Amino acid sequence: MQYLKRYWNPEESEYGPLLERGSTNVGANRETVAQILDAVRREGDAALYRYSREFDGLTPSSLQVSQSEIDEAQAKVDDALQSALLVAKANIEAFHRAQLPEGERVASGGIELWREVVPIERVGLYVPGGSAPLVSTVLMLAVPARVAGCESIALCTPPRRDGSVDPAILFAASLCNVTEIYRLGGAQAIAALAYGTETIPAVDKIYGPGNSWVTEAKSQVGSTVCAIDLPAGPSEVMVVSSALADPACVAADLLSQAEHGRDSQAMLVVRSSKEEGFAFIDEVEAQIASHLRHLGRQSELLASLAHSRAFVVPNQEKTASLINAYAPEHLIITLESEAEETALLALVHNAGSVFLGPWSPESSGDYASGTNHTLPTAGWARSYSGLSVDSFVKKITVQRLSETALRTLAPTLRALSDAEGLSAHRLAVDVRLEEQ
Repeated sequence: MQYLKRYWNPEESEYGPLLERGSTNVGANRETVAQILDAVRREGDAALYRYSREFDGLTPSSLQVSQSEIDEAQAKVDDALQSALLVAKANIEAFHRAQLPEGERVASGGIELWREVVPIERVGLYVPGGSAPLVSTVLMLAVPARVAGCESIALCTPPRRDGSVDPAILFAASLCNVTEIYRLGGAQAIAALAYGTETIPAVDKIYGPGNSWVTEAKSQVGSTVCAIDLPAGPSEVMVVSSALADPACVAADLLSQAEHGRDSQAMLVVRSSKEEGFAFIDEVEAQIASHLRHLGRQSELLASLAHSRAFVVPNQEKTASLINAYAPEHLIITLESEAEETALLALVHNAGSVFLGPWSPESSGDYASGTNHTLPTAGWARSYSGLSVDSFVKKITVQRLSETALRTLAPTLRALSDAEGLSAHRLAVDVRLEEQ
């Protein structure tokens, strides 16, 4: 069976339709989401309980998860998962601590300039909990928040059918000393974090992935009342390989992102001759068929593969051209040598996170190598970085001038004030120099 539409060395003028994402549902729920946001803004907790009944089919006794529920969660998480979360947290924390920024300082001629690095005081984390509770996302959001020094962290996650929160999510949160947790999902959770309610104080910035409802809600509040981490859409991967790569590994890499959801996308780029490349794609598709027999989430996988594609290109330059035009969230590069992989990396300008070599599956970054898995999708890697400690801090510029420095700079300040017709700007200089 052919799973991937295949193309030989397309011209750059043909990239547009060939690199289109699947259905992103961007804006599809715009009006409904706007109504939910407005209701939560006006009604507070009452709207949250109403939407819990409407969307989740339950009326929770309380929105906030109790400390006893958090304490009891550990006993419900098996030892293997606890150990895995501890290893992942340690690796994530080590990499993110290395990112701690230091304020720059410049001094010259009586002018001192520097930046103070200040953590965002109160942040809101959204952790999906639907068909696949993303326990790893707790670590990816909470660890850098703690490393950055954020004083107040609120976490929202959808409840299970019985109204409880997945114990693994609670355990992971407790590892990061996050105890303000709400059983709340969807657009209404984003609204609560953005506007605040009787139970949930508003936050200064919202982080985390979610479905199309969550994404649309983040987009709307992000343009009005509350900062967000980055634009988001369905998950995606671009796998770049030679025709000598292991087709079973390539197939698994493609499927590892396709299983995220029906709108996810897996793209394959094979650097080789046309005949050799198409033969390799045949091998990859045979391995996809073999893997599929043993995997769950079949409907998600097949729907995702339906709008996934494969390209065969003859050289490094064309490979880099496709990568940069697509700007993938995840980029996996497996070529014939480390030198070739490194050479291609030097040509990559647009990618969220890169995985080099045959021993670097996307799963490593998703879970436990230490990099962050909250990444720009839908081509936003052209202008956005993935989540980092920088996402949780602000940088405030500071300056101090001596009298001599001001006198030296005064002619420049006056000339520019006069050019812009802003006489009070000039006055602020002149009054200090007693030259009104």
